[in-house]
Amino acid sequence: MTNRGRVSLALACTLVLAACPRPSPPVPPAPPTPPPFRSEVRSVSTADLGASWRPGCPVGPERLRLLRLDHVDFAGQVHTGSLVVHEQVAAEVVTVFADLYRQRFPIRSMRTVDAYGGDDAASMAADNTSGFNCRRAVTEGAASWSTHAYGRAIDVNPVENPYLFAGRVLPPAGAGYVDRGDQRPGMAVPDGVLVRAFAAVGWSWGGVWSNPDYQHFSTAG
Repeated sequence: MTNRGRVSLALACTLVLAACPRPSPPVPPAPPTPPPFRSEVRSVSTADLGASWRPGCPVGPERLRLLRLDHVDFAGQVHTGSLVVHEQVAAEVVTVFADLYRQRFPIRSMRTVDAYGGDDAASMAADNTSGFNCRRAVTEGAASWSTHAYGRAIDVNPVENPYLFAGRVLPPAGAGYVDRGDQRPGMAVPDGVLVRAFAAVGWSWGGVWSNPDYQHFSTAG
């Protein structure tokens, strides 16, 4: 075959290939459908509350409820966590965490504060989302019960949402999240998923205080 023949044959092959439809790239598999959100509300006893309650607290165990709630972690895996709240807000809290679950908002850990011996600092250091804890408020004013002591407040992802108080960052591991303009997963930001979910049930956010408490959501103003 002459060189001209070889060139003509190559050109013909090219034209034939160009005329043929090219196969579409493979379609990636759809992500697995997450299981439906599950929740459970239980009564609690003194033994259930452990170190998070003691005689003289402003509410007794009979007014508190243990919530078992599904949530996703920062890897998108589903877990079931535990929160203790006042009986009057239990339904609202279930609504909030059902919303967060549907929107895949990540929560690092959700354990009752008794798992940390009732120590709020230890719970925050573990990036633990918590509710009831019979303790005093961390404030510059006169000593008073925290809203947590009434079971009407929840702290969410304390490391990603630290409390800025008296020149300190609580917990200290939250120092990398003080710049709220650098938005990352798990953070509470104005008009974000977390803030909207609590606002929808009438709860307020501590992130707007003069000493911002970005982790804190409560029924109080």
